[in-house]
Amino acid sequence: MKSFRKELWFNVPSRRAFINITPEVQKCLIESGIKEGFVLVNAMHITASVFINDDESGLHHDYEVWLEKLAPHEPVSQYKHNYSEDNADAHMKRQIMGREVVVAITSGKLDFGPWEQIFYGEFDGRRKKRALIKIIGE
Repeated sequence: MKSFRKELWFNVPSRRAFINITPEVQKCLIESGIKEGFVLVNAMHITASVFINDDESGLHHDYEVWLEKLAPHEPVSQYKHNYSEDNADAHMKRQIMGREVVVAITSGKLDFGPWEQIFYGEFDGRRKKRALIKIIGE
């Protein structure tokens, strides 16, 4: 069995963003040479997420609205965590959207369902963060 590891780095200039990282994951898969196995992609920061869904701008807008209703950023005083920061909502948004995804690799390709893409979700940007790509298989 082979193993491959790579980090993707992000410095999102805004507080929140959804970035389609499917092309980068596919490049890593090609680089790894693995034809059958699994790829794990996980956010390596507690205010960011990795998830799978459709790459459709209306859906991304709906996520923004929905997440803000569930864990509004303001007023920042509503969160005990914000005694020295202002990102408690980002921690909660990450919890909702998830830390990682696992995708099967079949015949050297990501084995997706229709329209599935991998996204990095940023909920407290404006600094360097990373996601891990770990591929194992043969």
